[in-house]
Parts: sequence; C-alpha cells; structure tokens
Amino acid sequence: MTIRILLADDQTMVRDALAALLGLQSDIEVTALCSNGDEVLTSVQNELPDVCLLDIEMPGMDGLSLVELLGRTYPSLPRIIVTAFGRPGYVQRALAAGARGFLVKTAAANDLADAVRKVVDGQIVVDPHLAVAAMAAVANPLTVREQEIMRLVRAGKRDADIAHELFISTGTVRNHISVVLAKTHTVSRMEAALQADEVGWL
Repeated sequence: MTIRILLADDQTMVRDALAALLGLQSDIEVTALCSNGDEVLTSVQNELPDVCLLDIEMPGMDGLSLVELLGRTYPSLPRIIVTAFGRPGYVQRALAAGARGFLVKTAAANDLADAVRKVVDGQIVVDPHLAVAAMAAVANPLTVREQEIMRLVRAGKRDADIAHELFISTGTVRNHISVVLAKTHTVSRMEAALQADEVGWL
C-alpha cells in the first residue's frame, strides 16, 4: 500500500526538500503540498491523504490548531508535527490535541519515513529527546486567555491595542499580564512573553 501524505510548511525550500526525500521511499507518495495552514483543510478534502505532516508556525492557522481541528473533522486521519521548534511545551500541546507524532526537521529522512509508517500503523512516535524533555517539563500554567494576550504582547501590541482586539478592558489585560508575570517569575511583560514562547506555552 502506498501512503499518501499531505505536507504543510511555509518555507518553500524545506517543504520541497522534505517532499523530495519522502518521495524516494517506494511506499510513500506526497500528494499535497501546502504553504500555509489555511490551505490544509481544502487539500485534505480534495486529496484524502493517509497522514498529514504539519509545521507549527505557519501563516494562517498554525500547526497545533490544525491538529485539533482535523481531529474533530477527520478523527481517523493521523497528524504528525514536523517542526524546527523542538520545545517541550509544544510536544505536550500537540499530543494533548491528538497528534500521533512529533519530530524535528533535523531528523534523518529514513527516520521520518519510518515514523510515518508507524503512525499510519496506529503507533505514536515522538523524538526521544523531546519525549524525555516533555515528561520532565512543567505543564503549561497559562489559561487560553493568558496565552492569547501573551501572543499579542510578543507581537509588540500595547495594552490598549490588546484590549481592543480581544474586546476586553485595558484593566483586564493588565490583570492577566500580572498573573502571567507571577506564573513565569518575570518582571516585564515582554520577558514573560519571550519566556513562555521559549518553552512552548504560546
């Protein structure tokens, strides 16, 4: 049986290289290439792949959100995160959302192909170093709202801009940021955002 793959990555060179390497496998065919998260749902509908390989940080819908959404709309479709960002928090969030695999882009082509086969066969495959780090890492302490606010802080938005975008008061934004500062043991909003991003909480 040939395994049909949908591959989503916003970096053209990386996407094409991964597709070419996987295409060398006799039992694997890359049937759909997506350059952003918003293209994935349409491609899944049109191509009916056997497995999706998703980057995390893409324009439009990010890979972690796609894992969760595809799990609701196509629950039997295996999803694998393949990313340059090997952060323990990302591993925890991906598996919690229903991902069947989590690998970094530095993995050997044969290892990636073997992971695809194992996932299609019903197994869960996680980069061993990341698996250990994820088990040792603290669970994400930020609420969904706190994550939203800190993503906007990371993007350089002011409290008033964040309040306007999220339809909440500026005081509420400041309260949430104060809570995040306490949770991350940081002293500034940007430091908190960068620290949360570094461990994969955002």
